[in-house]
Amino acid sequence: MTRTITPRLRTLVLLFLAVTGALLAGAGPASAHAALTGSDPAQGVVVKKAPTQVSLTFSEKVAINDDSLHVLDPKGKEVDVGKPSDISGTTYAVQLKSGLADGTYTVTYQVVSADSHPVSGAYTFSVGAPSQTTVSVSGQTAGGGVVGRLYGFGRYMSYAGYIVLVGGAAFVLACWQRGSGVRALQRLVVGGWLTLTAATLWLLLLRGSYTGSGKVADIFDLNLLGQVLQTKTGAALVSRLLLLAAAALFLAVLFGAYARPSPKENEEKRDLAFGLAIGGTVVAAGLAASWAMAEHASTGLQPGIAMPVDVLHLLAVATWLGGLTALLVALYRAPAETPVETAAVRRFSRIASGSVTALVATGIYQAWRQLGSWSAFTDTRYGQLLLVKIGLVALLVGIAVLSRRWTARLADTAPASKAKQSKAGKAEVKERVTASASTAGNAKRAAQLARQQAAQDAARQKRLRDADPHRFGLRRSVLAEAGVAVVLLAVTTVLTQTEPGRTEQEAKAASSSSSSSPSSSSGALTLDMSFDTGGQDGKGVVRLDLDPARVGGNEMHVYVQRPNGRAFDIPEVKVAFMLTAKKIGPLPVTPDHITTGHWAATGVQIPMAGEWKIAVTVRTSDIDQVTVSKNAQIG
Repeated sequence: MTRTITPRLRTLVLLFLAVTGALLAGAGPASAHAALTGSDPAQGVVVKKAPTQVSLTFSEKVAINDDSLHVLDPKGKEVDVGKPSDISGTTYAVQLKSGLADGTYTVTYQVVSADSHPVSGAYTFSVGAPSQTTVSVSGQTAGGGVVGRLYGFGRYMSYAGYIVLVGGAAFVLACWQRGSGVRALQRLVVGGWLTLTAATLWLLLLRGSYTGSGKVADIFDLNLLGQVLQTKTGAALVSRLLLLAAAALFLAVLFGAYARPSPKENEEKRDLAFGLAIGGTVVAAGLAASWAMAEHASTGLQPGIAMPVDVLHLLAVATWLGGLTALLVALYRAPAETPVETAAVRRFSRIASGSVTALVATGIYQAWRQLGSWSAFTDTRYGQLLLVKIGLVALLVGIAVLSRRWTARLADTAPASKAKQSKAGKAEVKERVTASASTAGNAKRAAQLARQQAAQDAARQKRLRDADPHRFGLRRSVLAEAGVAVVLLAVTTVLTQTEPGRTEQEAKAASSSSSSSPSSSSGALTLDMSFDTGGQDGKGVVRLDLDPARVGGNEMHVYVQRPNGRAFDIPEVKVAFMLTAKKIGPLPVTPDHITTGHWAATGVQIPMAGEWKIAVTVRTSDIDQVTVSKNAQIG
């Protein structure tokens, strides 16, 4: 009874831990993207006197250049002068021209956060009174467009190349030493090296345009490339290229001297394998550190702990998924004379279990840095993508459980008796060929017959191997695992470029706090209401400002933002006021569109004081519409 229950219990526990780790982890350790937490003048305010400068405060230190911060007048002309300056570590300012006319001004910014991701946005403020503006910033998204997609593809290929390179080499060294001489495995691992090298060069070229203009024409701008090389990310990519040169030497030894037979094979192979294991681990860890030193783990909470955790996380992923890819190639492409042994499959199964355990441990720590609260799963884009990853990991581990069952049942396709029979058959064929050759006196013909017979023997052995139902079942389950892993890697790549849930929620809280503080002192009213129309791009936050929020005429501003705080346009916004206690209303108000994500109306009449219900109708498409409301005391 114990032998029957224990393996099942162990499998269930492993499945639970893996899913929990994926639930709490994400795509690589992230602490924060930079987020705008304050500004002066603040978003949407109307100031009586034109300011002399505009300052922005971010959640962390950011990198700026001459074009990082601009202020545009209602006609779209720049009114800022000089270069942006760092005035307090996380606050940056740009000076304005003197004598600015009344109207609505647009502030645009594009910076690079400490975790290497570009961050951009825009907002408006007004001098004297709001006005119409010709400025449109709806298309300004840092890291977007064609260059953003190309950069994302490069990141995906770099992760894939690293996984195949490290995992494939680990599979050969730790699980199947004979695989070093198998041409299909050699091509796989070398292909991983070539992919990672090409992707690194690709990212280095794209980086300047990706964090700057976003124009395809700037990809080959040597001045931008020179600027990139002076950044933390540029240094990390260059160090990755240097480590890849060391990895090339490692592969030359692995598939060269290590793969060749030796008179003292056991002793020499053991010493060489030890040296390769040490050297390979150092190179693999160094490559993983090239991500850790420039991205999420290098900033935020406890970077001294997060960076080693990041390295361990990437090594575990590569060992598991890269080894899985190597096993798949070995099962399908290994020649008949050197089939992958059952012992090698079982060794990989044990190593994969250890890798999953490491992923769980690192994932728990990563969750603490990235999410911050359970609500981030549903309220942020990062959390929603993470839910998709959870399902994929659960599916992957479930298929892995089936693979372990096939591995337990797997039998060698070439037992000793069959090997002896094959050897005897080969000897008999050799005698027959030799006799024929001596009779005919044709050594060339004998060699041809020998090659033909060897090919027939190889084909027969392959048929015998493939006829094993357990091996066939293992091949199918490993293929399914690899297919899920490809999709999982794609989701992981998107997650690494998405603002973590903790940061998004903290930025929204800081933005709400900064916008409501001045309002409370002046008697104005600010309401934030989340909405979801159910359609594509249908989630966001609508903010309503009413000033001075008392009986009589009022000025109203409505702002529509994505969940990450970025303004965006929708087809229609309508507002209605109702005083239920006095049966007044609804009193409809249709605000005018001012600029991206901003509507305004003046002379909004409130007939008497009381607790008013303020309803905002948001339409995001021809058919997707929702009305959200809140109660507030006016007057």
